[in-house]
Amino acid sequence: MVSLSGTWMHSTAQAWLVYSLTQSPFYLGLIAFLSSFPLMFLTFYGGLIADRYNKRDILLITQGLSIIPALFLAILTYTELIKVWHIGLMALFLGLINAFDIPARQSFFAELVGKEQVTNAIALNSMAFNSARVIGPLLAGFVIVKLGMAECFFLNALSFIPVLFVLLFIRRHHIPQTRTTKNIDAFKEGFYFVRHNRPIMFILLMIATFSLFAIPFINLLPVISKEVFKMQVGGLSILMASLGVGSFLGAFILAFVKTPLEKRLFIPLSSVVFIIALVIVTISSNFYLTSLALVFCGWGIVTFLALCNGFIQERVDDERRGRVISLYVFVFLGLSPVGNLILGLSADMFGTMDALRMFSLSLCIVVALFVITFRRSCEDTCS
Repeated sequence: MVSLSGTWMHSTAQAWLVYSLTQSPFYLGLIAFLSSFPLMFLTFYGGLIADRYNKRDILLITQGLSIIPALFLAILTYTELIKVWHIGLMALFLGLINAFDIPARQSFFAELVGKEQVTNAIALNSMAFNSARVIGPLLAGFVIVKLGMAECFFLNALSFIPVLFVLLFIRRHHIPQTRTTKNIDAFKEGFYFVRHNRPIMFILLMIATFSLFAIPFINLLPVISKEVFKMQVGGLSILMASLGVGSFLGAFILAFVKTPLEKRLFIPLSSVVFIIALVIVTISSNFYLTSLALVFCGWGIVTFLALCNGFIQERVDDERRGRVISLYVFVFLGLSPVGNLILGLSADMFGTMDALRMFSLSLCIVVALFVITFRRSCEDTCS
């Protein structure tokens, strides 16, 4: 939570810095594109590495390297030499690290707790992530006003140190080895598993759709804060924190559920809640209503993603876990660069709110189709 609070401070300060330097929603989308771009091409390889090597050791390396972008931005911002291309370069570098960090991290849960409790473990991780999502932006607003943006980046660099100590104290675990030695054959095994499991295939298609046309709206919150509500960084912090509150509540509920949830019901339900709340965000002109809708957005998307992640992990064997989870990471994060560019360009062409309305209303139809097809596929194949 300490490290993730630093990460959200970094994200908030970076978004505000980019918008301050450029006054353009396109650049907000471009920076987000660069941070996710490596996931499009390297996530599958990151999943294969996670299947072949000790996941804890991979995380020690990736978390240590993550200090570099934060320090770089802190120094350039403090010396007032920062340019938008510096931010883009560091976003790209961090994306390269995450292409290996995220598949290893996500597939590590089952090794730590076993398949029976993997959904709770995913939710606990999400709860820590989204607690920080509330704390980080609020701290960022305070630090930016009282100290400056550079201090947000400095604090983020420091926040990685506790993570490295924690990882050192985690016991080493047996790492299942892939049966195939050729990378191409190893990749085919993961794709074959997904192709022959229809509920998982529908889940991945729905996450891909959200990543392309819905989730990137988060990167336009600085524009909504400034243009719709005429508020500065304090307004942005409240909007991001509202999203974090909903995300935390969704993760908290899942983390402490003692009996197995009926995932074939709650997965489609959470997707419906998310898209309805997003539509409200796009049509609201009231700051408090928008903040409340963002709470439901956060609850819906975190519940949906955590349940989908658990649904997949319960049905994949340990030997293929890293590669199958890398497909989940790819559709969730790897496609988001394209989504960020689409939404950023659309916001420049049609206006931020009009572009968001167009995408969110169209997604209502897609979600309705997902609810029908997922439930039917589960009836056919799920026990």
